[in-house]
Amino acid sequence: MSGQETPAPDQRPIPAVPGADGGPRRDSLTRDTPTRGPARPLPYVIAGILLAAAIVLPLLPQLYSFDAPRLGGMPFFYWYQLLWVPISAILSGFSYWLVTTEDRRRRREARAANVGLEGGDRL
Repeated sequence: MSGQETPAPDQRPIPAVPGADGGPRRDSLTRDTPTRGPARPLPYVIAGILLAAAIVLPLLPQLYSFDAPRLGGMPFFYWYQLLWVPISAILSGFSYWLVTTEDRRRRREARAANVGLEGGDRL
């Protein structure tokens, strides 16, 4: 067999899922059908900048190598580092939200483009 008779594994149609009427759906989707629309770079750039700030700023000792001001008797260099724990968590959470929101938008866009293939709605 030369492999010409059957399509390559990545070109085979996805198995049909039963339609609303109980019969097979006839989607002509393959594994090459896009699952996400085009990306907008801005959310990813913002997320990268926020994560870089959360990583780089605590690693610059010239920003916090001071004894004063003290907070509750604790030198500045201690409470500055401890302050970055919740700040980093907030920045990481916001970055995650930005990226997942963009991913959902891209998936929604791809689903909208796939609606109506061969008369069936793609879920």
